Amino acid sequence: MSASQPAFDLQATISRLFVYPVKSCAGVELPEMLLTETGLEFDRAGMGVDAQGEFVTRRQLPRMALIKPQMKHTEVVLRAPGMLALHLAFDRVEKPVRVRVWKDEVAAYDMGDIAAQWFSDFLSEPGKPQTLRLVRFDPEHRRLSSMKWTDGVEAQTQFADGYALLVASEGSLAELNDRLAAQGHGAVGIERFRPNIVLAGIESHDEDRVDALHITTGEGEAELRPVKPCTRCPIPDIDPATALSSPEVGNTLRTYRADARVDGGITFGMNCIVIQGVEHTLKVGQPVGANYRFE
Repeated sequence: MSASQPAFDLQATISRLFVYPVKSCAGVELPEMLLTETGLEFDRAGMGVDAQGEFVTRRQLPRMALIKPQMKHTEVVLRAPGMLALHLAFDRVEKPVRVRVWKDEVAAYDMGDIAAQWFSDFLSEPGKPQTLRLVRFDPEHRRLSSMKWTDGVEAQTQFADGYALLVASEGSLAELNDRLAAQGHGAVGIERFRPNIVLAGIESHDEDRVDALHITTGEGEAELRPVKPCTRCPIPDIDPATALSSPEVGNTLRTYRADARVDGGITFGMNCIVIQGVEHTLKVGQPVGANYRFE
């Protein structure tokens, strides 16, 4: 370690990077991703909405888990069982629309009738037809994370639930899988928790206990600040491979992950905001330093 580099309490490395081009659909794992003001480039840039413009997720439509995006040079390709591939150009949109994600009304662009039909057809079930549209975030719109949690920092995000990035660790997943195994259940993958950045080399839930993540990139240091523990809805109970739900993950987390910081909610992973490093490239294998936070 050079004299100029401060010694951190914790040294981790980035082990995996995921981006979710369409909210609640499958993630794309990539070896490197551009960091932007709103998180990883293209993350939650797309979203499905109902006829009222209200967002839809796999909470209501678990088959969204089976829609698998692929990133191409100028487009994202959506694939799903029994469907032809849907090609969506990054730079081609139709009319501007207003949509809602949780309590926020935001500006977006409709992705057109073909995309809407594809999305609606795949997610309709017998007796439960869906009338859905696919939209993409308007990059001119500034959607801010809750200032209550960011300590007054104006941190941006697109269609994520509320923050630019979700960080989790291999250590946290290993502890959960140990607890599942002790009850006779199979191991689960980190994909259930939909993180953007997975860290290796730290203890279980150390990501909860640090004040900042300092990532050494080729362009200099990027700094992410963990601001809010991620409260877990039923989505981790949904197997991403089958879209079927079973309760053991949620039930197990409830035995040890009630978090006083969010009124006893069940948490796994930390929501983070971008402090510095916009336009830097994050890569698997990059070192991450962090110091413990003292309340």
